[in-house]
Amino acid sequence: MMFQGRLLFIFMSLLLGASSVTYSSTCSRTPADSTLIVYPAPEEVRDSMASPLYELHVRKPGGAWQEVFVYQVMVDLDNPQQSAMAYFDLEGAAELRVTVKTGSAKTASIRPTADSISFRLVNNELYFRLQGPSKLSIEFDGDIFCNLHLFANKIETAIPDPGDPDVIYFGPGLHQPGKDPLTPYPIPSGKTVYIAGGAVVRATFTCENAKNVRLIGRGIIDQSRYGLKIAHSDSVFVGGVILLNTVSYGIFGGQSNDLTVEDLKSISSAKYSDGIDLMSCNNVQVRDVFLRNSDDCIAIYGHRWDYFGPARNYSVSNAVLWADVAHPIHIGIHGNPGGTIDTISQLRFNDIDILEHDEDSKQFQGCMAISAGDQVFVSDVVFEDVRVEDFEEGQLINLRVVKSGAFNTVPGTGIKDILFKNITYWGDRASASVIQGYDSERLVRHVTFENVCISGKLVSKADSSTLIVGPFADNIRFQPLEK
Repeated sequence: MMFQGRLLFIFMSLLLGASSVTYSSTCSRTPADSTLIVYPAPEEVRDSMASPLYELHVRKPGGAWQEVFVYQVMVDLDNPQQSAMAYFDLEGAAELRVTVKTGSAKTASIRPTADSISFRLVNNELYFRLQGPSKLSIEFDGDIFCNLHLFANKIETAIPDPGDPDVIYFGPGLHQPGKDPLTPYPIPSGKTVYIAGGAVVRATFTCENAKNVRLIGRGIIDQSRYGLKIAHSDSVFVGGVILLNTVSYGIFGGQSNDLTVEDLKSISSAKYSDGIDLMSCNNVQVRDVFLRNSDDCIAIYGHRWDYFGPARNYSVSNAVLWADVAHPIHIGIHGNPGGTIDTISQLRFNDIDILEHDEDSKQFQGCMAISAGDQVFVSDVVFEDVRVEDFEEGQLINLRVVKSGAFNTVPGTGIKDILFKNITYWGDRASASVIQGYDSERLVRHVTFENVCISGKLVSKADSSTLIVGPFADNIRFQPLEK
């Protein structure tokens, strides 16, 4: 998927007694031409943000170990727990050593499972090798909450000049430009906000009635209301930054066009702390992201609040999605109940790993969910090459035209032309997927399943245990066709 090369077989000999090296923010090369950049944490947060769970060391193959600062971060709204996160930049190969500081680790796993990473666990130390940039979850003894989120980023190739008048530059260290992290920090048109590796910025960035804006870097945005709010704006690029502990949406878009979100990492545990929420936005690209959130990871809506209009032309690719609460992908619940029909169309989801889904409400389950409400009409949506690992509670797929008093006041208009292609789910905790319209005028139509496999079995027809096709659903097809 997003990783530049699969992670190779573990190296045969490891220098268990190798000494670590002090923090360095400079890069150097080995004869094999690897490049490794490790960023120190700001002195102001080294005590308050340090994780008690793990130590991490990294080295270029055969080189000296360097310590990587491990940040504490909270996960899971239902039962908030301390997790951990670490990051560095990498080109080429690297060797890693993760040390468990509490308890005695008996087993380990590195996810996404599809990346087939080999490792060795010896006396609370886990050794493995990377061949390039990766976004991973390191887990011990089956604990998916007190895990280590590991982000090996690409090397930056175009760092802006701090002296450029169109650059707002946050260098290494702790920054709080407002009175508190929730204070809006507006970004004007034509400006680039750069957050350097080793920086922690506590601010709520906003981009309103602006265009040609960039928010980039390798550092952390911490404790903000939104990582970036984009309202009535065009041509906005977000790339490389890490969002921790947001109070609400990580990236919040409203009635904006030509948006790109690339290489974003987001971890949150607050109520409604979605990863990327977009309302009446058009021409959107989301690629190479890792989103672990306590609400929807990616949500695409029509009208809501001050934002009006359709949502068209989306591409979401190379993503790792982890919804501790709610949906990895959710489409259509909000629209314009008292006005014109909001159309949400031309959506493409490709090369996705889903690591978790946990939703109690049967009506709003679904790793891939389309809930058409408030006169929304959803059409032309493709889910392709999606790998779903076992999850806490929910459904693999949920397509419904709905009216819910909690979220909308009238039902949606319909759902049409949906394709699920090359979808795999390995697990036994999923409830049966559901396809269901609202009435004879608000149908779910023309849904195709092509090579959809559940625990190795091809889905070739509707049945009560795997896929329930309810009333007001028409032309549900399976490839290969049911005999």
